[in-house]
Amino acid sequence: MESIIKNLRERAKRNPRKIIFPEASDERIREAVKCIQKKKIAYPLLLTPDNLDHDKQEEFANVFYERKKTKGISFEKVRELMESPLYYAAMMTRCGYADGFVAGAKFTTSAVGRAAINCLEIDRSIGLVSSCFIMIVPHCSYGEKGTFVYADCGLIPYPTSEQLANIAMASAHFAKEILEFLPRVALLSFSTRSSAEGRWVDKIKEAVKIARARDPFLLIDGALQADAALIPEVAKIKLDKSEVAGRANVLIFPNLDAGNICYKLTERLAKARAIGPIVLGTVQSCSDLSRGCSVDDIIDCTAVTVIRAQKRSDRHV
Repeated sequence: MESIIKNLRERAKRNPRKIIFPEASDERIREAVKCIQKKKIAYPLLLTPDNLDHDKQEEFANVFYERKKTKGISFEKVRELMESPLYYAAMMTRCGYADGFVAGAKFTTSAVGRAAINCLEIDRSIGLVSSCFIMIVPHCSYGEKGTFVYADCGLIPYPTSEQLANIAMASAHFAKEILEFLPRVALLSFSTRSSAEGRWVDKIKEAVKIARARDPFLLIDGALQADAALIPEVAKIKLDKSEVAGRANVLIFPNLDAGNICYKLTERLAKARAIGPIVLGTVQSCSDLSRGCSVDDIIDCTAVTVIRAQKRSDRHV
């Protein structure tokens, strides 16, 4: 566990980026920012309602309004939004004054998600904003030596087959780019392949077909029960052949209920580290936080946000 976390922090320190924190009143955020600054993981900026720049508020309001005016929003309402440190942080990131933002210690996941969706650019190659967790399970031989990506555990309540395919592809890309391992993606279900029938299973099978059609090189399988996805001995019993079953390290849940419940159970019962939710599908970098987050959770989410900003910059060189 420590080696993965150390690796993320060290990679962030190689090229720190400006990260905005719009929850300055939270003691955990303030403590984390001090550590981030001291260890040079990022260049952090704490936002409060009192230190928002009026000229930038006007600039952000104009940019936001031009993008959203066809939705019927008034300019007065947009100005009100820019009074919020959360929306101001998101627009700082959108307009290039910062490389990313981290929030969620006080704001709900839905609030952070709305700010990301409304303010940041959507990655057209994915076309969907979702989220994932990095799960690091101690003394675990499954997954990538105990490391997994769980998705979606924060944003999409009841994903369609198309959305599940997008979540799977975004999560696989994240695992490869940020965690630097070969993603083996399992779409989880109460059924393994054809052991049961019904629209829930059909939806997952369709998602696998869509993802494979878009990326023939993606290692993906489903529907898989959790034990068939994770445990080689069980996979051999339940399936004839699969490049994923028994070796999955990216777990895609059928809905938000399953994803959120499973990540919290894993975190609490297995004493795992849960880093995230990391917002996927936006061009600019953004990480959410659980409101039960620790100082270390904030630091590690920041490190991931910095690395994602580094990767984006590398692609544009």
